[in-house]
Amino acid sequence: MTTTTSTTTTASASDSAPLPEGLPPGPRTPAPFQLLGLLTRGRPFLRRNQERYGDLFTLRLTTLGTWVFPGTTDLIRTAFTAPADVLHTGESNLLEPILGPYSLLSTDRDQHLRQRRLLLPPFHGARMKAYEQLIEDITREEIAKWPVGEEFPVVPSTMKITLRAILGAVFGAEGATMQRLEELLPELVERGSRMSMVPYLHYDLGRFSPWGRFVRLRREVDATLDTLIDEARRDPDVAERGDVLALLVQARYDDGEPMGNHEIRDQLVTMLAAGHETTANTLGWAVERLTRHPEVLARVVQAVDEGDSEYLAATVREIQRVRPVIMFTTRLVKQPFELGGYVLPPGTRIALGGAITHYDERLFPNARELRPERFVGVKPGTYSWLPFGGGVRRCIGAAFAHMEMEVVLRTMLETYELIPTTDRPERMAFRGVAHAPGRGGRVTVRPRASAPAAASVVRETATA
Repeated sequence: MTTTTSTTTTASASDSAPLPEGLPPGPRTPAPFQLLGLLTRGRPFLRRNQERYGDLFTLRLTTLGTWVFPGTTDLIRTAFTAPADVLHTGESNLLEPILGPYSLLSTDRDQHLRQRRLLLPPFHGARMKAYEQLIEDITREEIAKWPVGEEFPVVPSTMKITLRAILGAVFGAEGATMQRLEELLPELVERGSRMSMVPYLHYDLGRFSPWGRFVRLRREVDATLDTLIDEARRDPDVAERGDVLALLVQARYDDGEPMGNHEIRDQLVTMLAAGHETTANTLGWAVERLTRHPEVLARVVQAVDEGDSEYLAATVREIQRVRPVIMFTTRLVKQPFELGGYVLPPGTRIALGGAITHYDERLFPNARELRPERFVGVKPGTYSWLPFGGGVRRCIGAAFAHMEMEVVLRTMLETYELIPTTDRPERMAFRGVAHAPGRGGRVTVRPRASAPAAASVVRETATA
């Protein structure tokens, strides 16, 4: 592997001489074993390579190509702020065949910016605040079914909560349509997550082949979504609705053109994929981590009882740090790009995420410990805390997801006492896209005597 002595500091080269290209060091084991190590060992595998090869190293991953992993905030900042014509995100996204070509995660440059302008408003301000009561109601309905005094996995419940929240707040679905989507979408997410990691199997060989089953399922989902979209377009009161779909059918690009059904379908499926499984698994990790740290659990329960939203928010951020469900996002090098003294050739993928930075003692002292206090009164670092990616491509639903996790966790802690456990930590199980608690976030609960009065007063005052 060749390093470079070029003094180029940006991805643009001088016209007088070509840029020398090279890759950072990395393991020399066969590519299949490197891919296996990443998929099965994840964070420990990456940390070992960082310790051995430094803060910029290369992995060669069978079927996925050559990947470079930056491990410092300066290197990550350089990649996140690179020009859009030099590093692409949509083109490098393994989920593009799953989510569709019009997904916000699948597009680049001008098309991405056009879409982003239309999709940002529903996830900010007073409109997002209106979703809180919906999510609390969904949570209370689901957790009322929890068995008392016996251990059970919490993730199946959080999956139902986040799915219904998205169907209500984003899709605006109800009645028979909601019921049908509740049947179709979990299977779509599960199959899509697994198929994203095996692009060489993306061939429709009939309805019994893996890709064939997914394609037919996606067609059925699209047909149901078309019905939902057409109903929204015909709704005379659509302007009064608060769901995201209602906003999308009314939205217009700068040239006055509306979004087509094909675009809206891909965006709805993207919001589902980005906000359903990831949020549900983070909530599962919250239960798993808190029941193994009784002192933190006691403190966050006290915060909920006292209406201390700052400590609750800090706890959610710390859970996302210690158990990131998405290990990294990627950028595809389109033009020779200098990073950390190496000029990466086109075709290289750059992996950016918390799989490395979240456990770096230089960034988070005592990184292995669960310490919500580190985020009390402190804004997470833009290039060190990365559960939602970064740069201009940062997840547009980050604020919605964070609000949802706070509401669900708060409602759980107001309703039940989570019983601490001395069981070993659950392993991080890779589900194709997200890393979930290996045993589903098992927990035992007891009802609390009554809902905390202080927290209720605080919320009522805030709402008023």
